[in-house]
Parts: sequence; C-alpha cells; structure tokens
Amino acid sequence: MSVHDLYLLAPEISLAALAAVLVLVDLVVRNKTVLPILAVLGLAVPLIFSLMLWFDLSSAESMQMHGMFNTLVVDKFSLFFKFLLIAAAGVVILSSTDYVQKFARFQAEYYALLLFATTGMMLLASTTELITIYISLELTALPIAALAAFMRDTRSTESGMKFLILSAISSAILLYGMVIVYGFTGTTSLPQIAQQIGSIDLIGGTPFGSNALLFGIVLMIAGFGFKVASVPFQMWAPDVYEGSPTPVTQFLSVASKAAGFAVILRVFYIAFPADTLSLDWSATFAILSALSMSIGNLVAIRQNNIKRMMGYSTVAHAGYILVGLAAVAARTPGAESSIGPAGVLFYLGGFAATNLAAFSAIIAISNRINSDQIDDYAGMARRAPILAAVLTLSMISLTGIPPAVGFWAKIYLFGAAVEANLEWLVVIGVVNSVISAYYYLRVVKAMFLSDPTSEEPVSFALPMQFAVAIGFIGTLIFGIYPTPLLNFARAAAGVLLS
Repeated sequence: MSVHDLYLLAPEISLAALAAVLVLVDLVVRNKTVLPILAVLGLAVPLIFSLMLWFDLSSAESMQMHGMFNTLVVDKFSLFFKFLLIAAAGVVILSSTDYVQKFARFQAEYYALLLFATTGMMLLASTTELITIYISLELTALPIAALAAFMRDTRSTESGMKFLILSAISSAILLYGMVIVYGFTGTTSLPQIAQQIGSIDLIGGTPFGSNALLFGIVLMIAGFGFKVASVPFQMWAPDVYEGSPTPVTQFLSVASKAAGFAVILRVFYIAFPADTLSLDWSATFAILSALSMSIGNLVAIRQNNIKRMMGYSTVAHAGYILVGLAAVAARTPGAESSIGPAGVLFYLGGFAATNLAAFSAIIAISNRINSDQIDDYAGMARRAPILAAVLTLSMISLTGIPPAVGFWAKIYLFGAAVEANLEWLVVIGVVNSVISAYYYLRVVKAMFLSDPTSEEPVSFALPMQFAVAIGFIGTLIFGIYPTPLLNFARAAAGVLLS
C-alpha cells in the first residue's frame, strides 16, 4: 500500500479512526456529553479530506484517481456520496443526543457503530471490483444489525435478528451471482467485465450471450434489491424500521439507501456495456420500479405506526429512484445519457434532506410523547409548532408538492423516463404520488386539525434543534433553488460516462 493509496482512503481511514477514538475516550471520560460533540466535530476531518480530493480532481486532467491495485477509484461520483453520507451521519448523531439516554452506558459503542457503518458505505461508493464491493457491503451490514438490536428489548432484538438473517441470505445470493459473473468473464474488475461481455457474440438473442451469465446478473440484482428495499426484496424494511431505535431508522432510510444505489449505478453502468444493457434491463428495472411504488404506497395507507409507515414509504421511494435506473438502461444513442444517473443522484440528495428533516422531527416528538402512533400526534401544531411545520414540509416534499425539493426531484427523474420513452412508467409514478398524498397528509391532518391529548409543550435540546434545522433548510432551499444540487448531481453522474 502506497502513500497515494492512503491519501485516497483518507476519508474512510479518518472516519474509522474517529470511531475508535470515541471508544477510547469513553473509557477515561466521566461526562458522556462530550461524545456526540467529539463525534460531530470529528466528522470535519473526513469532510476536509473529501474536499481535498474534490479539488485535486478539479485541477487534474483525469476525472478519476485509482488506487489499491485498481480496486478503488476516487471520482466526483464517489465523492458525491461521501459528502452525502458524512452529512447524514452528522445529522443522525445530532438527532441521537436525547435518544441515547435510553442506553446511556453504551453511547460510545452506538456512535462508533454508526461511524463504522458509514465507513463501509463510503467505501462502497468507491469500489470498482466485486470482492471489495462485497467486503464493503459486509462492513456496512454488520454494524447496522447491531444498531437495530441496540435497545435490547423484544422488538429491537427481533428487528436486529431479522436484518442479520435476511442480510446474510441476500449477501449469499449476491455473492453467488458475483461468482457466476467471475466464472464466465474471468475477472472481478468492473471495467474488465465490460470488456469481456463486449467481446462475446450474442447467442440466439440471449442478453450477454449466455443464460448462465444472465442468471448471475439476476442474482446480483436480487442481492442489491435487498439493500435498497425494493419489491420483492422489501420484507425486512417495515419490521426493522419499527423495531430499531428511531435514529437508526433515520440512518437506514437515508444512508443505507444512498449507498445501495451508489453501488448499483456503479455496477450496472460500468460493468455492462450500453449495447447489452438495453431494453431487457430497462424492462426489468421498470417492472421493479412499478411494483415498488405501487406496493409501498398501497400498504403504507394501512399503517398506524409512523415508523412503519415511513418504512413502506422508503420502499415506494426506492421505486421512484428505480425509474432513473430504467431510464439509464433504455438510453438511446445520441440522447443525453447522463440524465438518468443525474436524476438518481439529484433525487437521492433531495430525499436525504427530506427524510433527515422528517425523522429529526419524529424523534423529537416521539421522545416526548413516548409513542410512534400517528393518532398520538394529534394537535402537535399547538404543542410543538416548529416541529409540526418541519414535519409538514417533509410530508409535502415526500409527496412531491412544491415548494419542497421532492417536487423537483420527481420532475427531473420523470423527465429522464420520458426521454427514454418510458411514459407508461411516468404515469404509474404520478398516480402513486397522488396515492401517497393520502397517508402523508394524514400525519399533517392529525397535527393541525385534531385536538391535542395534552397541552404540555414539546421541547427539544439544542443538538436536536440543529438536526431539525439542517434538514428543514435543505428541503426548503433546494426546493426553491435546486440548481446547486442539480449541478452537483450532473457533475458526479458525468464521471460514469468517461
């Protein structure tokens, strides 16, 4: 390992080191309030390293820097997700400051597991080789399984075990698919896989020229489908979201989904050439998209627990994001081929801001009322007007109503589908957005139109105020002026075309 390799890995190394430092500090410090402060301030180090890498790329002729025997790449695509994941980790830590009193003795371990999981996700966005992809996935999955069971009560333990078992099964399926792809192409490098597939003569119109290779890629889609909770691989999400500590649910809904789509875009855009990644794969992703949107939204209508409702909501939003992947697969020569991946990145950025705001408000309210039932949010506009306003904006954004960022995210993503001649999928997406308004606005109705069960105001600490403010500002500002986020997404997505 060279010094250059260490420099490329500096954000991940510094983040893992920060996790280790938190555990060591916990051993010698009596005042545990220093831990979240140290964790949030410590995130400045990987952020600075990421910024340095971004400026190095901007000043260099090459759009990519390779390291670790060409298994790792640093480009604007991977850095987009590093920035997103660092921001998400910071907001989740701020949101956790009150909640961690429920397991006060294990605060350091909690924050360390969050940071280790974030490290794996950041690696996932930079890997260009199947073995390192799998290792990064496991580095992400194991800390999340521990975090899901962190409350150590019946529901939390059940969610942790369910996530661990289903994650192991999906990882086995994914690994089996990778083995088949390796066995057929003779390489685990994504660019070299593309070269091998491109040199194969198609046999009888079979995609990729081999049913065995086709089967391997289908298994990889199934494995990745679990990571992003798309139908029919979503069975874990509602139960794990409901049983996990609420900040962990917040982390799962944003960071885990972003990392999952990062690796999917990297694999299916780089490893499989444009002439083979055609209508067959467009139809596959389009069908998964339609099913995820429809099932996620329809089942969410029946939910009374807000965390479970948000779980099915993320299934639906995985479907919306898959619209962009379908557009990538259906791209035609001469079309603006970056519009699909750019739409996915823009949507992920807007979705992250919205969900961070929503869950920050949910955590603040639920901590006070000791309930996750939607009916118990009655009259919250009187008890906590700021939190009610933030949660309302989040619900509006998730529905796709202006002036929130969710409106522009859907417009841009659906525009990519129209460019790819997937108008039927856009119609399904619009219909599902209308359906989703029912259960999102149900929360708003409870807060503003129902009588409160108590007149006691809902207060929340300063760190939580920062978390709520960050999510709210991101959701509103990018809704009013989306150009910076959109340009950032375009710059990051353009790397995939090089």
